[in-house]
Amino acid sequence: MPELPEVETTVRGLTPVLSGQRLTLVEPRRADLRKVIPVDLRQRLTGATVKTLGRRAKYGMIDTDRGDTLIFHLGMSGRWRVDPDEEEKHDHLVIETEGGRRLALNDPRRFGFLDIWRSDSLADYPPFAAMGPEPLGPDFTGLYLDSVLEGRAAPIKAMLLDQRIVAGLGNIYVCEALHVAGIAPSRAAGQIARARLDRLVIAVHDVLLAAIEAGGSTLRDFAHPDGQLGYFSKQFLVYGREGEPCGCGGAVKRRTESGRSTFWCPRCQR
Repeated sequence: MPELPEVETTVRGLTPVLSGQRLTLVEPRRADLRKVIPVDLRQRLTGATVKTLGRRAKYGMIDTDRGDTLIFHLGMSGRWRVDPDEEEKHDHLVIETEGGRRLALNDPRRFGFLDIWRSDSLADYPPFAAMGPEPLGPDFTGLYLDSVLEGRAAPIKAMLLDQRIVAGLGNIYVCEALHVAGIAPSRAAGQIARARLDRLVIAVHDVLLAAIEAGGSTLRDFAHPDGQLGYFSKQFLVYGREGEPCGCGGAVKRRTESGRSTFWCPRCQR
C-alpha cells in the first residue's frame, strides 16, 4: 500500500503539471472505487483552476479557485499517470488541462477513492477530523509523544500506527524508524523515557525524509506519476529482511499480528 512518502512523492510529481492550470476535462470513468465518487465531482471541477496541491496523512489534495478541493487516496494499487500514450482499463478518472496535459488515476484493485470537499473546512473532513499531527510537522515532538502516550500499556508500534496519535505513518516506516531509534516495537508506549521519544521523533523524520528523497518504496504496483519506481526499499534496515544480519551483529526477526508483519532486531532494539 502506498504510504506517506509515496503520496508525498506523488503530490510533488503532480504539482508542476497541475499547479496554475485550468481543468478543461474532469471525467470519472465509473461511479465508484472503494467509495461512491461524488456525482457532482465533474461539474464542480471542470473549468476550475488548480491553486495548490498538498497532502494530509496518506491523502493527496488538489485545491482549486472555486473553493473546492479534490481529495484522493491511492488505496492498495492506485497511481497517477501523466500524459499516458494510451488509455488503460483501470484509468478511473481522466483530467485534461488547458495547457494540454492529460492525467489518469489508475487503480486496478479499486481500493482507493475520490472525494471533494470545501477547501475552507478541510479540518472538518471526516477522515481528517480525528487525526493526530503530521509526523513531519512542528507539532510532532518528543514532548507531544510523552504527553499523549502517558500511562499507555499498548505497544509503541501500535500507538504510532494509530492515526489519532500521529497521522500518516504506516507499517513499513514505523518498523524502520523504531529500528533507527533502538526501540523494540513491543515496548509499552507509556514506559518509554522522554529522551528516547525525542530520538524516536528524529528517527521518524529521518526515515520519512530519506524515503521521500528516494521516491518512496516500490512494493507491488506503486509507481510515480512519471512511471519511475521508488528505490527506498534498497535502504531498508529491517523491513522484509527476516533472518538477515543487522548492522549491530544481531539477526532481523519477524512476527505477524493481525495479518501485519513486524520486523525488528532483538539485539539492538530494547
